[in-house]
Amino acid sequence: MSDATTEQLTGHLSGTVPRAVPSAKPHPVNWRTSAPFLLCHLIPLLAIVTGVHLVDLVLLGVLYVARVFFITAGYHRYLSHRAFRTGRVTQFVLAFGGLTAMQKGPLWWASWHRQHHRYTDTTRDPHSPKHGFWWSHIGWILSGRYRTTDLDIVRDLARYPELRFLDRHDWIGPVALGTTSYLIAGWSGLVIGFFGSTVLVWHATFSVNSFTHMFGRRRYATDDTSRNLAAVALLTLGEGWHNNHHHHPRSARQGVPWWELDLTYTVLHALAALSILRDLQRPTPAALGSRRVNPPDPSTAGR
Repeated sequence: MSDATTEQLTGHLSGTVPRAVPSAKPHPVNWRTSAPFLLCHLIPLLAIVTGVHLVDLVLLGVLYVARVFFITAGYHRYLSHRAFRTGRVTQFVLAFGGLTAMQKGPLWWASWHRQHHRYTDTTRDPHSPKHGFWWSHIGWILSGRYRTTDLDIVRDLARYPELRFLDRHDWIGPVALGTTSYLIAGWSGLVIGFFGSTVLVWHATFSVNSFTHMFGRRRYATDDTSRNLAAVALLTLGEGWHNNHHHHPRSARQGVPWWELDLTYTVLHALAALSILRDLQRPTPAALGSRRVNPPDPSTAGR
């Protein structure tokens, strides 16, 4: 298996400054472009017609956990931040898995997330909470202003034709998974297992943009509003330790002390032990100790 590119990122990300990043000033809902997204929120209500069965709930749970993992491990920690190395086959699997979550293509997701880190809480941050909870959680998506992919900012990823293909044809993953859900459990499996888990995954992901920039505690004095919020960490398999992440974006592990549960990192560590992944990025002791809001007692260092 050949290595996927692992060129070192300068600062938070690689690539040039985007040529055209719209100001993230709150904008009205674009009802035309948002209609499919909003309709998906109503489809689970068809459970009144299809009924709810145990297999549907199991399918919902499995698809929720699996797709949250692919978003956090694949789209976020690997494609956006290159927090570890892997080969092209695993890279494709991570990208395709993220595709099934219906959060557009891997290049689109990574490009806008990298811009979020570069311009956090400025007018060029696509989902700054300074424009309110609604905008950071879902308003920026409903505005229809962020539909394009800036390939300049993801040149390290765009060099792979298979990733460009998935980005252009981002419907493939959802259609494949939706069809599989129907074959497993019929209409109720599609309505509850697939669409129900899709809506839950969406809002779990969105909660990182909104809740963890408005509520929680700060361990590090970062130049933004990022915070650590345990509830979001549980819902997103570790993404809720967001202040930690903004302090050290390239780290594959976002929980710092042992009690900050980061299930995504647990799985990544296991995959590294199996040689499927390698070079997991971890912050140095110096990085962990810098910019602390409340510096730790030297006598308890390392605990």
